[in-house]
Amino acid sequence: MKLKNLFVITALFFLINAVVALLVPGTQLSLYGVTLGPGEKYMGQWAGLGSIAVGLLAWFARNVADPDAKRAIILTLFIYFVIGVVISVLGTISGVMNAMGWSLVIIYLLFAAGYAYFLFRKPS
Repeated sequence: MKLKNLFVITALFFLINAVVALLVPGTQLSLYGVTLGPGEKYMGQWAGLGSIAVGLLAWFARNVADPDAKRAIILTLFIYFVIGVVISVLGTISGVMNAMGWSLVIIYLLFAAGYAYFLFRKPS
């Protein structure tokens, strides 16, 4: 896979997720068994804002040519996804999320692996 394709997939996935989280956070959270109240819905919208940032970063990074800038973006996204794996695992094993939480673990693991590949591969 090309890095540009990974950026585009990341952007599309997270921008779509952002729209859902911002407009119907309760619906999205209920899929994961999160107890819903005004605070949870509000924090779901904040998570949507984070998804917008990730999606836009990936979208605008797709055509970056500068190797230092590209590496900084890859490193940023790699760290984000590794932390996302940890948070998703903790949320699922603690019971905050139901078994659907494992889908988030898998999604974040896949993205982390994709960015790890481009971060740690030997330059050609």
